[in-house]
Amino acid sequence: MPEAREVPAPRPDDAPEELFPAPTPAAAGPVAEQGPELGPTGRPWPDLGEVPPVAVPRRAMIVAMCNQKGGVGKTTTTINLGAALTELGRRVLLVDFDPQGSLSVGLGVNPHTLDKSIYNLLLSRDVGIDEVIAETNVEGLEILPSNIDLSAAEVQLVSEVAREQTLLRVLEKVRDRYDVILIDCAPSLGLLTINALTAADKVIMPLECEFFALRGIALLTDTISKVQERLNPDLQVLGILGTMFDSRTLHSREVLERVVQAFGDDVFHTVIRRTVKFPETTVAGEPITTYASTSPGATAYRTLAREVLSRCRVG
Repeated sequence: MPEAREVPAPRPDDAPEELFPAPTPAAAGPVAEQGPELGPTGRPWPDLGEVPPVAVPRRAMIVAMCNQKGGVGKTTTTINLGAALTELGRRVLLVDFDPQGSLSVGLGVNPHTLDKSIYNLLLSRDVGIDEVIAETNVEGLEILPSNIDLSAAEVQLVSEVAREQTLLRVLEKVRDRYDVILIDCAPSLGLLTINALTAADKVIMPLECEFFALRGIALLTDTISKVQERLNPDLQVLGILGTMFDSRTLHSREVLERVVQAFGDDVFHTVIRRTVKFPETTVAGEPITTYASTSPGATAYRTLAREVLSRCRVG
């Protein structure tokens, strides 16, 4: 005779949840080992290792922050990456190479009251670089400021001999003072940007996680290839940096996935997410690492700084 089965009592609709816990499924076998932690790019986070020591004697690694599309985070990245690198013991010079002067404004420098700017260094032999370099509120971080005068340099440099090397000649004079020099390029592929790429050892391409920004990367990589062939054979792409990423939107996630599929390991593992803190830092005139030191944005740029040093072993 079959054994009678015990029928559970019906659960009252208003009974507390803890009195009727959900049944626990039986284990099917040994628990699988958890894989490596995946970053926002869908790849395992790399082991960045120890921060390399500062090189002696100093010879700065020059990095151009370049993208012909505006509003993708070039200036924000230049300021905050520079500040994060100083926390790792690096001495950093930021070069505002955009006539809009956004980098200068973002560090509390008023471009309208400048007696001398990088424009004077490019086109006058009578101006010394020490007359133009300005200190910031961040220890170890200095700036070559810019203003609207720089827009005239695009035309005036055309008649100069070796016009593409003009910025390089300026920076070589102070290269032994710094560990890293970051150049904030204008949103164009004109003569100023060509000067920056000719002077640079590496190039970082900030890329807004948005479709139209993705389309412009192909044109930029073509320009970089031409500079490598004709002007600066040692120029290397340090990485593509995803910026303004919003994990809540399918579009941002799809764009980032496409970039990783197209460029692979050239894409930084670090991704800069959207946050209201970045516009606030511009008004405050200081980096996010000091304005909101514990914020996710500050943490992201500190991680990026370590990843940059890991990739190129600067200093």
